[in-house]
Amino acid sequence: MTTLAIHNARVIDPALGRDGIADVVIVDGRVARVGPNEGDAVIEADRIDATGLVVAPGFVDLHVHLREPGFEYKETIASGTAAAARGGFTTVCAMPNTMPALDSRPAVESVLREADISARVRVLPVGCITRGREGKELAPAGELVRSGVVALSDDGDAVADPSLMRHALEYSTVFGLPIAQHCEDPQLVRDGHMHEGWVATRLGLRGRPASAEETLVARDIALAELAGAHLHIQHVSTAGSVALIRAARARGAHVTAEVTPHHLTLTHEEVAFGGGDYRQIAYNANAKVNPPLREQADVEACIAALRDGVIDAVATDHAPHALSDKDIEFNLAAAGISGLETAFGLLMSLVHAGHLDLATLVERLTAGPARAWGLERRAGLDGIGTLAPGALGDLVVLDPNAEWTVDPREFASTGRNTPLAGRQLKGRVVATVYGGRVVHALEGVAI
Repeated sequence: MTTLAIHNARVIDPALGRDGIADVVIVDGRVARVGPNEGDAVIEADRIDATGLVVAPGFVDLHVHLREPGFEYKETIASGTAAAARGGFTTVCAMPNTMPALDSRPAVESVLREADISARVRVLPVGCITRGREGKELAPAGELVRSGVVALSDDGDAVADPSLMRHALEYSTVFGLPIAQHCEDPQLVRDGHMHEGWVATRLGLRGRPASAEETLVARDIALAELAGAHLHIQHVSTAGSVALIRAARARGAHVTAEVTPHHLTLTHEEVAFGGGDYRQIAYNANAKVNPPLREQADVEACIAALRDGVIDAVATDHAPHALSDKDIEFNLAAAGISGLETAFGLLMSLVHAGHLDLATLVERLTAGPARAWGLERRAGLDGIGTLAPGALGDLVVLDPNAEWTVDPREFASTGRNTPLAGRQLKGRVVATVYGGRVVHALEGVAI
């Protein structure tokens, strides 16, 4: 029997409405008990003194790119899940834009086999909506479900054909899987490289308009309501999209949504004036992401929707790239931010500024994403996103006030592409526990 006791923490478990000082005891990979002085009764155990710290369920990320198979020079399952552990994430949903794409049972099972060998945390694969993510014919959803996928998505390639999208949504109801859509109309974003606004004009870059996202969000909500299906909107970035999702949910449509840390905290000005220096203009490819960073009004709308529960989850859209993908002309650079290791510190800026309370942020990183995709109904995942007795022994130890400077050279991820290099963040993951085992701890943490 293996036992881990975490002492004297502020335990925040939004799923149970818990927020108070307690001990957490994990036995054989499951939560045994939570309460005052519970750890004192354990004779033989590994121990963490969490006095002055916060303990929460392990974070759940619905949108991560692990790049394996096919793009191991950008990231591997081993390096990506090590980064996840450092970011407090104990469950990550791996997007299917691999080579080969995750559009068949053998492809999915290969990812699961590699995860069994090298992953530091739980990997849940997401299967393709269409074969090869080409948007021409549906992938075999039944086969993918039997292989263990938890959702269907063509990830960065939106399903543009409305008839095909309707059929995908209808077919998904047979299996109870969410259809996760990257909502940008490919015709409207063609040759665009950042948000269509004054910064793009000043830099002489073609833009990706907010309407490209909003028109597809509106279309897919209508199709989901027609099919009676579960539609999940990935990485919401505009105020218009928020309004559409809010209205759909008010009507009772089964629509869930996620937002990234960067769309909650950064604007399109980051591309030209990263770090806030308006005297110098840059073409910061590390701030290039799809959908692009938007305007302050969009940021504020996304924060309000996250706070209100209109957006269910924070998802990193962790997109690691090699230096050769980013350190080139802006128009040629790949889009994406390596976000797992900076997510909590970046999000805590919203808490310290009074835009969110800590318990709400924890909910949107734990119970919120688990509930959005119904992960607790999956085999072996009962108790995900909570510290209830019998739940998975996944938790994170947090210091909301720890100040640290982002140094990409210290990332566990192979991807060093972040616009936050050199920034000071306030809020840090001290330790991460997966299945009762410590998979990350800052230097100096006594265990």
